[in-house]
Amino acid sequence: MTDPEYMDHAEALLQQVEASVDRINDTTDADIDSQRVGGMVTLTFANGSQIIVNLQKPLHEVWMAARSGGYHYRHDGQRWMDTKGAGEFFAMLSRDASAQAGEPLTFGA
Repeated sequence: MTDPEYMDHAEALLQQVEASVDRINDTTDADIDSQRVGGMVTLTFANGSQIIVNLQKPLHEVWMAARSGGYHYRHDGQRWMDTKGAGEFFAMLSRDASAQAGEPLTFGA
């Protein structure tokens, strides 16, 4: 993947995360604060816990840090998949955000 291709996919992912937060805040009782600085989005939950999604441009990866741990994702041509086989980015983000918010939440492309 070229650098411009990576940035197109990575930017789309960050925008989808932000759009999902807006939708979740509008349709649920979850109160997620989303802050973006450059290639990093920080989600802060009502209990003070955070999930951080960060672009790793030199590696063409997206990293996610949550209470459950840290994960590295690479685009496989269709989706962002964990480099150690833990699953697809939005499925993992939904799982971790649900655990940290204390209610079922769905993030998606």
